[in-house]
Amino acid sequence: MQPEATQAEVAHMVERIQKLGLKPHVIVGAERTVIAAVGDERRTHKENLESGPGVSEVLPILAPYKMASRELRKEPTVIRAGSLVVGGATVGVIAGPCSVESEEQILQTARAVKAAGATALRGGAFKPRTSPYSFQGLKEQGLELLAAARQATGLAVVTEVVATEDVPLVAKYADVLQIGARNMQNYRLLEAVGATRNAVLLKRGPSATIEELLLAAEYILNAGNPNVMLCERGIRTFESHTRFTLPLATVVYLHAKTHLPVVVDPSHGTGHSYLVPQMAVASVAAGADGLILEVHPDPENALSDGYQSLDLEQFAATMAQCRKVAAALGKEM
Repeated sequence: MQPEATQAEVAHMVERIQKLGLKPHVIVGAERTVIAAVGDERRTHKENLESGPGVSEVLPILAPYKMASRELRKEPTVIRAGSLVVGGATVGVIAGPCSVESEEQILQTARAVKAAGATALRGGAFKPRTSPYSFQGLKEQGLELLAAARQATGLAVVTEVVATEDVPLVAKYADVLQIGARNMQNYRLLEAVGATRNAVLLKRGPSATIEELLLAAEYILNAGNPNVMLCERGIRTFESHTRFTLPLATVVYLHAKTHLPVVVDPSHGTGHSYLVPQMAVASVAAGADGLILEVHPDPENALSDGYQSLDLEQFAATMAQCRKVAAALGKEM
């Protein structure tokens, strides 16, 4: 739309797009408003819309991921969810244990990571594990403990939702809904979190391409939720020295293709705690908008993923190093 387009003109074009059988998404930017018309392109031609009041130009989006594309929105999206800010000049830090194990464990971790500079608390209440015999999480009790930790510290809560039927329950407790790597292409689940107002952290599947990740994000965006963060957590390759291979070129590439912020998970991306600090620093240097790190007060006795979790002192030292790099890039942590 033209910079001086009125609300009435925007509303008129929204109605016109709907009459053409397309789905309008209004995106209000710093300089102008853009209306995305999503649907079967055979239903319309540019001429049907270019003559509308307040219209500046009509441009086709060539990327298959329409809503996520930089062709639609030039300026980067900044996600705000409680105490967590991801994108722009801010590097958000999500830290906490793989699994919520007890009240003492989650409160101790929450207080420590906040003191070190984290802006959100992670912790799994529902845990999808490779083996059915592994610890599966405390479920709703774990959500209640996360909410208690938020009340005690003010940290936003980031936790995974693993099933469509659990979305309303998890959304009641969490500030950010995490879609784990195993569920990146669970399209019904993506649509369900897209119908909420919670921010969503979408993790890349271990064998997924970047285009598949962006198309998964498109499901959430198309369902009406604009608050999506992409997460690079490593992919499966022939290498065996790390749990996964963490390709940090993904960060730079995604910034060229999408306006959505990019978070990096060095914990899953390496699978070894001694590799996490340097890869966290490298992620910030590569331009990551956020980090998600596994932190546990006693990694040796953690019920899940202790081998890739930082202890409280290691996390504080990692934050100090990351903060230096962020400052050099003109960003805050």
